[in-house]
Amino acid sequence: MPRPRKCRKVCCLPKISEFYPVGGASECITLTVDEFETIRLIDKEGFSQEECAGFMQVSRTTIQSIYDCARGKIAGALVGGCAIRIEGGDYILCSGEEKHCYCGGCHRRCVK
Repeated sequence: MPRPRKCRKVCCLPKISEFYPVGGASECITLTVDEFETIRLIDKEGFSQEECAGFMQVSRTTIQSIYDCARGKIAGALVGGCAIRIEGGDYILCSGEEKHCYCGGCHRRCVK
């Protein structure tokens, strides 16, 4: 029996959950919310994989796996002209009860 999947901590849900190429799309690729958060933290906020793992409360190898999968999906959508939909996944939203939250996306973020 496989180990149960651990929920990843996510700051907030994306403001826009669907992207479509100009001229329509032949198919749609689904990016999970935790994959989106990993891309946001590493590529936009500049977190290392280790920092991202600490924030999302999972191991660094899990983050690397999520990140690789997300990048593959995004590359496939860009090259293939597919739409991207962000939904689902194993995640919990940030409660804002932590003393410090420096992720850059939390609506209850503390000032450094």
